[in-house]
Amino acid sequence: MKNVTHSFVFLAHWPFAGSFGLNTDILATNLINLTVVVGVLIFFGKGVCASCLLKDLLDNRKQRILSTIRNSEELRRGTLEQLEKARIRLQKVELEADEYRMNGYSEIEREKANLINATSISLEQLEKSKNETLFFEKQRAMNQVRQRVFQQAVQGALGTLNSCLNTELHFRTIRANIGILGAIEWKR
Repeated sequence: MKNVTHSFVFLAHWPFAGSFGLNTDILATNLINLTVVVGVLIFFGKGVCASCLLKDLLDNRKQRILSTIRNSEELRRGTLEQLEKARIRLQKVELEADEYRMNGYSEIEREKANLINATSISLEQLEKSKNETLFFEKQRAMNQVRQRVFQQAVQGALGTLNSCLNTELHFRTIRANIGILGAIEWKR
């Protein structure tokens, strides 16, 4: 492999005068190549119209380009339709989102008002219950105090009566009370 590479390098360094060599002049090389290509076309293309072949090639290329343009236009129209549908769908979704948002806010406000009302009603009921409980406890306490005062008064009166009453006074009191009760019975 190394020898093949060296041989090409060696060919590139051959002298130009009187021997075979590689032409490194790009302009001259292209003219030679074009001459060779035109000669080959003329030799092999005998009986074939070069302009007809060229015209057919150009027509085929033109048809492919036109069909590609038509396909691109159809794809563009389809894409534009899809874009318009997507925009309409986006607007619809945005409207629904706004509606849900507004309904959500109004629902939150409604629930807030309901909660405040329910809480205030509960507080009023608790206040009423507290006041009733305080009233009943006050009444009960007053009744207990009355009962104790009454018991103490009765005990004191009994003690006083027992110490002051003798048997004679006791019988007179009983007769007077019986007389009062008899009068009440007789009036009925």
